[in-house]
Amino acid sequence: MKKIATLLLCMVILLSGCAGTARPEDALPAGDVWETIEEAYIYAFPLVLMDATMTSATNTEEPVPGKAPVNQFMHGVALANAQFKNVVSPNVDTIYSQVWYDLSEEPMVYVLPETDRFCKVQVLDAWTNTVAVLDRAGAYAITRSNWSGDLPEDVVRIDVPTAMAWSITRTVLSGEADLPNVYAIQAGMKLLPLYAYLSEEAYQPPKGSYQEENNYVPVNKVLSLDPVTFFSKANALMESNPPSAADAELLEKLAVVGVGPGMKFDAAVLTGDVQTSWQEMLQGLRPKLAAEGMKYSNKLGQWSYFGAPIGDFGTEYAYRALVAIAGLGANTVEIALYPKTDKDADGNPLTGEKSYLLHFESDPQVLDGGFWSITAYGDDDFLIDNPIDRYCINDRSGLKRNDDGSVDVILSKDAPADTTNWLPVADGGFHLFMRIYTPDMEALKTWPAPTITAIS
Repeated sequence: MKKIATLLLCMVILLSGCAGTARPEDALPAGDVWETIEEAYIYAFPLVLMDATMTSATNTEEPVPGKAPVNQFMHGVALANAQFKNVVSPNVDTIYSQVWYDLSEEPMVYVLPETDRFCKVQVLDAWTNTVAVLDRAGAYAITRSNWSGDLPEDVVRIDVPTAMAWSITRTVLSGEADLPNVYAIQAGMKLLPLYAYLSEEAYQPPKGSYQEENNYVPVNKVLSLDPVTFFSKANALMESNPPSAADAELLEKLAVVGVGPGMKFDAAVLTGDVQTSWQEMLQGLRPKLAAEGMKYSNKLGQWSYFGAPIGDFGTEYAYRALVAIAGLGANTVEIALYPKTDKDADGNPLTGEKSYLLHFESDPQVLDGGFWSITAYGDDDFLIDNPIDRYCINDRSGLKRNDDGSVDVILSKDAPADTTNWLPVADGGFHLFMRIYTPDMEALKTWPAPTITAIS
């Protein structure tokens, strides 16, 4: 504890400007220091979390489920079930194919095959902003924006402003029997450096490496960092993953506490109990970000969802940090909406002690190629174990419809006599996420969202 406290007390306040030495006369008044430190932390958190996630996800010599070396595919092989605990609120609609990119040397060419289904590639920069969504078959060069070179006419250039990038390919699945079709799509995906693509010779990706210390839960890792380690890491990352031009005003302010590309911490200005102040800041972070995020919450009947600018945040730094903590890699609204509810139509918390009727007047409104689902999660944010291994209902579920075309789904912990329209729920509290992929935003303005009412 003493060693940690000593380390934390080495925090410094630097002045604004280029990377250089701090001028003590420009240091912030003591009362303003922690306010600025918190602002700097919120700003840098998504970048540091992306780096930690990349380090963990690429910590392997060969591609294995859940991990792959840099610039190689990490293909999902199955949908999540109740035993899956890697991430909260797992998706049970799509199989993921992910890549973590290092674009510092040259572009990587991603070849997307023709498909018969929803299959979109979201490309994110190091700050968690979506720079492109690839949804047509073809060859794409994932390219650092400052790269200068020529590409073949049949290759589409995708500019990424940072050296680190991440792509998430979501391929819709219609049950276990459909897995071989998804595997065939994955087999048709190709990823190789530009030089290898141009040579047309067989390409064998290099082996990665494994280090035990990089086997961690990324968000826990980042939240455990002391201030010197956190901000030193952020400053180093900003050199190869530069901030946006729109960040200039904030960066001028943050430079006073030594945060910015090329800046360096130099010892010793924070006074008081630094360790306690740092921990109090971290503990108050989630509720503060959640409160800030409420201004981006949109109502859809008794449901609510986070709206624009999710997935392409601009200067909404608190919103960006909130989404990084709650759901790193979120889509922009034109790709997907994620309405949530944990209450019935009377405003009472959902509980497995009751049974409910989930009533659809009509299906969620989507554009061509879109789809929808509703998934149940327990209070622990994981899928709910049940005897028929059903975790969601969707447009592929074969639901029985009423004479007027509406649909009633039973939410209960015990199975009804006819399980066709049954979505099992937990013994205790639970909540629902609706996922609407490629939503028809105009039609959703007048669409009656499904209602949840308690039944005997």
